[in-house]
Amino acid sequence: MNELQKKYEALKEYFRSAGSAVIAFSGGVDSTFLMKVASDVLKEKAVAVTVKSDAFSNREYEEVLALCREYEFKNEILQADCFAVDEFVKNVKDRCYYCKKNFFTKILDYAESKNIGIVCEGSNMDDTGDYRPGMKAVAELGVKSPLKEYGLYKEEIRQLSKELGLSTWNKSSFACLATRIGYGEIINKHKLEMIDSGEQVLYELGFKQFRVRLYGENSARIEIYTEDFEKLLENREHIVNKFKEAGFIYVSLDLQGFRSGSMNEAVKNL
Repeated sequence: MNELQKKYEALKEYFRSAGSAVIAFSGGVDSTFLMKVASDVLKEKAVAVTVKSDAFSNREYEEVLALCREYEFKNEILQADCFAVDEFVKNVKDRCYYCKKNFFTKILDYAESKNIGIVCEGSNMDDTGDYRPGMKAVAELGVKSPLKEYGLYKEEIRQLSKELGLSTWNKSSFACLATRIGYGEIINKHKLEMIDSGEQVLYELGFKQFRVRLYGENSARIEIYTEDFEKLLENREHIVNKFKEAGFIYVSLDLQGFRSGSMNEAVKNL
């Protein structure tokens, strides 16, 4: 048995010992793999719980529902008002801490109401390097991170997902829409809708990985892989027109290309 297989078997044994589990389910590579393992081991005693809020795109929510149907995951949808969290609206530097605390408190309350012993989320070993204040809330609330606990890296999770036949094995990584807005800039529903609309345009054009960063009230900075620059320029007129329909006045391309967490580059100056 190779090292990766040992990690996989240890993860299955973890859920076997737990007896029941709630998985915070976003439909991404990590949470889908985690839920698949939990579901295979625990059957109906594993529940995929998704918190629906304006902080996440409608497209991702629909993908969550589709994945639960495809793999017959037992699932539960909880509602959350992210705008009820003052620190979220003000977009403070540790915004993610307050938002995660709000979401995971709801998930923990659900788990307690169903007498389910553990709540797990999908952070992995690659999530230890970037600025991630949300992990503080995860630790404080006692939410488990078994992928990290058993030393699984993103590429290993993709490999195991492919072996399990999961359609998410090569899915691009996305995050809360608020991550597209610079710290200190007020977050409101209109801004999140603009970002969601802009990213939907890029999705429909077939771009694999992208972000639409918002500056001020109406300036968009598009991040895509550098190898996709030519494709974007070929569709420049369509993109500009659609972005203006969404409410943007200025539309620019980041010449550095896509990089996850680029808004965190300014954290040290706050």
